[in-house]
Amino acid sequence: MIWDTHAHLDDPRYQGDFQGVLDNMARAHITRVTNVGYDLPSSERSVRLAHQYDAVYAAVGVHPHDAQGAAEETWESLTQLAREDKVIAWGEIGLDYYRDLSPRKIQQEVFIRQIELADQAGLPIIIHNRDAHQDLLEIVKAHTPKKGGVFHCYSGSWEMAKLILNLGFYISFAGPLTFKNARHTVEVAEKVPLDRFLVETDSPYLTPEPYRGKRNEPAYVRQVVERFATIRGLEVEEAARLAFENGNRLFGL
Repeated sequence: MIWDTHAHLDDPRYQGDFQGVLDNMARAHITRVTNVGYDLPSSERSVRLAHQYDAVYAAVGVHPHDAQGAAEETWESLTQLAREDKVIAWGEIGLDYYRDLSPRKIQQEVFIRQIELADQAGLPIIIHNRDAHQDLLEIVKAHTPKKGGVFHCYSGSWEMAKLILNLGFYISFAGPLTFKNARHTVEVAEKVPLDRFLVETDSPYLTPEPYRGKRNEPAYVRQVVERFATIRGLEVEEAARLAFENGNRLFGL
């Protein structure tokens, strides 16, 4: 059993062969995938997919790219969606200072607002962080979510990872763990506690080796598990089991 804890199967790139993607999951023994929203429409699609497919669970939220477009009606609708069966997290939320598609002050306000909404819904959060380490850490220190959360597709330093772990968060590894230049990510994988890591694809992005350059899909999370197992000297099945149990613990399943 392997759990891809972060994917975007509602992306248009899957429309032509969605059943094939599901079949590939089954062949790779990927038994669960979390489809993660980044705005209201994608959150609604995530919930629909979760209702339609047994293997799919949903997360709802507003990505920092879309923060300036969120209105009070957005929060009301997301709060309703968060009550739906199989919604297991609020996300992906956070800060992105690399693209700066929303003003930083608004990103920060929207991030805090969604932590509060996640607390009200009784859900953990899924955090997106790009080039915003200090501001993001200050926010999660001041507004630590009651149900915890995960830093998805972690690519930061071990020094930052220690701060995150001390706040009770999980760390999730994606395709970049398999890249040849992933020195910092490999160091974190070497040191992260075995009860605090998850695996993901962030499909259709960040395709792992040896499929790099192709569209990513949940079946390829197996390459992330295999790389983590090699780094830690574990059997692949043991690494998959640990990650699955960690996901159950964080997401309350």
